[in-house]
Amino acid sequence: MAGPSTTFTEMVSTTLRNSATEVADNVSKNNAFLNRLKKKNKIRNLDGGTEIQVQLEYAENSTYQRYAGLDTLNTNGSDVVTSAKYDWAQVALHVVSSGKELRQNSGKFAMINLVKTKKNNALKTAANNFSVDLYSDGSLANQIGGLANILQTNGQGIVGGIDSATWTFWRNKFREATGTNLAASPSAANAATFKADMNAMWLTLNRGADKPDLITFSHDFYSLYETGEQQLQRYMDADMAQSGFIGLKYKTADVIFDDNTNFTTTAEKGYFLNSDYLYVDQHKEAQWTQDDEKKPVNQDAVVIPFYWMGNLVCSNRSLQGVIFDAA
Repeated sequence: MAGPSTTFTEMVSTTLRNSATEVADNVSKNNAFLNRLKKKNKIRNLDGGTEIQVQLEYAENSTYQRYAGLDTLNTNGSDVVTSAKYDWAQVALHVVSSGKELRQNSGKFAMINLVKTKKNNALKTAANNFSVDLYSDGSLANQIGGLANILQTNGQGIVGGIDSATWTFWRNKFREATGTNLAASPSAANAATFKADMNAMWLTLNRGADKPDLITFSHDFYSLYETGEQQLQRYMDADMAQSGFIGLKYKTADVIFDDNTNFTTTAEKGYFLNSDYLYVDQHKEAQWTQDDEKKPVNQDAVVIPFYWMGNLVCSNRSLQGVIFDAA
């Protein structure tokens, strides 16, 4: 007869057989930004490499030429492509049960409830923590470089190994909200002022058919925008609503609240995102992937690990923007 440890392992493995899909789905269901990337097939599985390389077009082809008759044509090579390089970041998540816990729940139904509880806890833990990471500046140990890293409040920074103080094509757009502590008082007048700031930001991010499709606001910014939109009742499309997110609309972009938007700061923030140029790149063998059961040599326990490895990457910072209220 199988012991409690073996039964626990088998049940966790069976319950989380599609763990990569289930954990990833649960994470995306709790984060509108990641949900958008998933729906647009912007979560990519990679084979490996020492770094994550993203090809960038940073200049136009210099051979475009208006000519007449037998004019000499410009056939010089054009240096138009470079690469951003992002480090691999790693996340581990463990479903752990002590020997005592396993023996106390050795009956069939008790074990089923134990496994269900452990599984649900693992799913919630992954969702909550990865949501924080996606908005992070990458300053915590071994953390991915999230939106606060890619979109900086001075437009610069070293992102993907490229110093945008030198390479201006790699700067994101930024704007400080007009007024002092504007977001703390969501009046109609302040909402109108904020809308003007949003309009100005929007224009800087339009390039032909390219424009932001998702705006994420911290608490006070979202309240301020909602104050101005209350009578218009412009809510986001049915597709996002069906995914469980409730939000508003600004021009063609969905507007949502996420309390992680102002990661580690009290300053209000809003990200204007063009998700066509944002990706979650992950290793194909570490996409919330379950590993074999481990038994510590110095503990009476069973440990079942799950691993993720990747990063949030951007291929065009100039089409991303951040609006903030530093006061």
